[in-house]
Amino acid sequence: MIVGQRKINLTPWAFLALPLTFYLIWVIAPVVQTIGYSLTDYDGVTFDAAFIGLENFRLLFTDRIFWTALANNVRWLIFFALLPIPIGLGLAMLLNQGYQGSHFFRTVLFLPMTLSFVIIGQIWGWIYLPRAGALNTLLEFIGMSGFTRPWLSDPGTVTYSLIAAGTWRQIPYVMILYLAGLQSVPTDLVEAAMIDGASWWQRFVRVVIPMLLPSTVVAVSISIIDSLRAFDIVFVMTRGGPFNQSQVLANFMYIEAFNNYRMGYGAAIAVIQFAVTFTFIYLYVNYTMKREQAR
Repeated sequence: MIVGQRKINLTPWAFLALPLTFYLIWVIAPVVQTIGYSLTDYDGVTFDAAFIGLENFRLLFTDRIFWTALANNVRWLIFFALLPIPIGLGLAMLLNQGYQGSHFFRTVLFLPMTLSFVIIGQIWGWIYLPRAGALNTLLEFIGMSGFTRPWLSDPGTVTYSLIAAGTWRQIPYVMILYLAGLQSVPTDLVEAAMIDGASWWQRFVRVVIPMLLPSTVVAVSISIIDSLRAFDIVFVMTRGGPFNQSQVLANFMYIEAFNNYRMGYGAAIAVIQFAVTFTFIYLYVNYTMKREQAR
């Protein structure tokens, strides 16, 4: 196609037309629709929806359960950054050595990722049983009965118990990302550093870690997203209880929208959740890219 004196190649746009159309229909349109619902009192059942402006957001910011859910999401975020990333990297480094049986251990360690959240919830629900649960039984067996407790009904431990179950599933995903990243680390660079007298730790910090930056960006970004949209584990194991102490934004949104028939209020929660997630991802990726360009 020629416009004026310029020849425009439409072939790339022809290939992008279909995926862009699906993206607009299945991603952009629902986001816009959700924002629209958040400004109404829509109940999700009838066709009547009066425009109420920012009233849902005003009520939301005075809702004690919302602040509890937001605080729990922050806890999920902190622990998903502190635990799966270093543990997944450590496991990837061990399994990348190529020793006999490493492929078997890769399969076994990746197994939690193949399980649905319903199954994971059942497994960890059994582990956390107050009387016959595996965790309390183990603590009693090793003489630490003073640490036993009803993990899922104690407001002080329930959120951290759920995070532990979520972390168990998140670690294999991070491990696979780092295993893939380690395949792209040039062995000649590592060998050159070894010849120059660099210790294992120096080779790891100065050579391997910088080469794993793309994998780290993906791993941290996915962990942030998964922590802020945590829903399945909470819904299966506690429904947000006891007394809403394990509530998270996604579960709170589901209850308000589909159980309490406050679709507009639930949409407002979803908008806040999207804004928080987007902000964290943007800040992290922007910081990482600026730090890389400064090198």
